[in-house]
Amino acid sequence: MTQLETTHTWREIHAQPDIWQAWANTLARQSADIRTWIAAKGIGRIIFSGAGTSAFIGQTLASAKAGDISLAAVPTTDIVSNPSETLCNDEGLLVVQFGRSGNSSETIATLDLLDAHFPKAHRLNITCNAESALAVRPAKGPGEQRVVVLPDATHDQAFAMTSSYTTMLLSALACIDGTVDVAAMLGQLSSAAREAIARLDTQPAPHPERAIFLGSGALTGVARESALKVLELTAGRVMTNWDSTLGFRHGPKASVVGDTRVVVFIHPDGHTARYDLDIAREIAQQFPAATVTTVGGEGCDLALGLTGKSRWDAVLYVLLAQIWAARWSAELNLNIDNPFIDQGNLTRVVSGVTIYPFAA
Repeated sequence: MTQLETTHTWREIHAQPDIWQAWANTLARQSADIRTWIAAKGIGRIIFSGAGTSAFIGQTLASAKAGDISLAAVPTTDIVSNPSETLCNDEGLLVVQFGRSGNSSETIATLDLLDAHFPKAHRLNITCNAESALAVRPAKGPGEQRVVVLPDATHDQAFAMTSSYTTMLLSALACIDGTVDVAAMLGQLSSAAREAIARLDTQPAPHPERAIFLGSGALTGVARESALKVLELTAGRVMTNWDSTLGFRHGPKASVVGDTRVVVFIHPDGHTARYDLDIAREIAQQFPAATVTTVGGEGCDLALGLTGKSRWDAVLYVLLAQIWAARWSAELNLNIDNPFIDQGNLTRVVSGVTIYPFAA
């Protein structure tokens, strides 16, 4: 465990509650200004974009309503390859880009597309890197741009995105959800996260052959991010899958084979939770060799101090996958901070992607 505890990955996972707490008051002020700006601009549609983990933030955010504003998650990887079907030159559009580094190939290409072909669209850039293109590059306009630069502590040094993912998610949510006291919410989540991490640190969970994560609504995006965390940190040695709770029965359930760990995120909404609990019981009955773990409110295998608001609670659910993935990486004798150091085929920041010119 000493090796694990000295890694950037482990420290960055455990730093999250303190990061959220320290960021709370500043975020409350900035997000209030941005919500006012969004209303003043008459925004009717928001696209949340990013690549990989940054894209999965959008999947969670777009799972619920934001008043009369239409929300959609469109990865930058889709925008760059198919801009004519993903963007429009509309002053009622706000494109929110997430980026830990803020400098990936698709991030830069999306900025180029907005400047050249969709200049009326407004932009909100949320990044962990104060020196990145997302942070410092101006928009050509006439669409306006706002930037939220997260605390430097969120600019993860490790390969896997952990504190960057959760803090960007919370920051964006604060900018679109005017129904909560942002500072108080982050304080509540910080306390709940400390308790969850303390329990997870003491609970054994040996690495399986496969890991599957399931969730409903906002937690479907969390399931996807959880599957990626395990896949990345174990360098594919633990194969993963993810799906929605109800969608899993329609074919993907075939992925439960032998030593499979199935994690079911139980939604805080009571109605939705019925479906989550049903699939957890069904898998346990049909696949006795599998291990089923439920995560959610009281009565779950990992009980969390939930707020009852699924998009905000998302940052609590993902802690299990972050900690297990780091542990399993250590058990497999991998370099936890860079599992692909000997292969060189995956890198912390994606660059070198061939970007083809777009003619609108």
